[in-house]
Amino acid sequence: MFNVRLLLLRCLPVLLATCTIAAAQKELPPQTSLYGRTNSFGFLFAYSNDSSHIIMGYAEQRKLLHIGADYSRKLILNRYLNWQYDVELLPVALESDPLTKFVNVQTSPTQATIIVTGQTPMISCAPYAEPYSYVFNGVTYSGTNTFSCSGRQWTIGEAFSPVGFRWNFRPTHPIQPFFEGHGGYMYTTHPIPVAQAGSFNFTFDFGMGVEWYRTPNHSMRFEWRYHHISDHDTTDVNPGIDNGLFQVTYVFGR
Repeated sequence: MFNVRLLLLRCLPVLLATCTIAAAQKELPPQTSLYGRTNSFGFLFAYSNDSSHIIMGYAEQRKLLHIGADYSRKLILNRYLNWQYDVELLPVALESDPLTKFVNVQTSPTQATIIVTGQTPMISCAPYAEPYSYVFNGVTYSGTNTFSCSGRQWTIGEAFSPVGFRWNFRPTHPIQPFFEGHGGYMYTTHPIPVAQAGSFNFTFDFGMGVEWYRTPNHSMRFEWRYHHISDHDTTDVNPGIDNGLFQVTYVFGR
């Protein structure tokens, strides 16, 4: 009987320690996985159907269509924030300008109407009229010139944004809101948005969206951006272009 008691006394501390450790392990919260990759690559498609004076640009009714690639590098990742450095390359960066319709209605010395379409783009598509009157060889010519938008031309270009950042929130969830911003340039085959502007323009954008992680390594981003194009007054005419740009990106990486 004495040996049994001695055995129990010797085993009791071990049993108590084992129970304590098991209880402590049970109380610890389970480790939470984070949705975030060290390196990410993406294929993007972006489109804007119109432009207006959102903040800085004044050229109206300009369209944008972008097709390109995206690369992101993780800077900081914790349970609250995923901060990434982001670069975008757009080998297809198309811009569309409305063309000008010119109507001349002559009232003197004879009545006549001349209509010319497909002229160089205007900054604003709001129609405006310019009455005129002059004397040539003793004959008075008078009438009205009217300008409006009619037709459209697309300009081929490419763009690169080497400076960009993205901030994803709630990295513990597969659906994450984010903010982002980029800076770079855009080069086109001829001046945009008007003939007196430049072919080389600077660009910047900022916006917000949602990233949906289908798996830890694959996701989709849906976003809206304010996108600005300007030659920074390197030409005599620089109206600038403001677009609300919608973009979808398929992303993969580790």
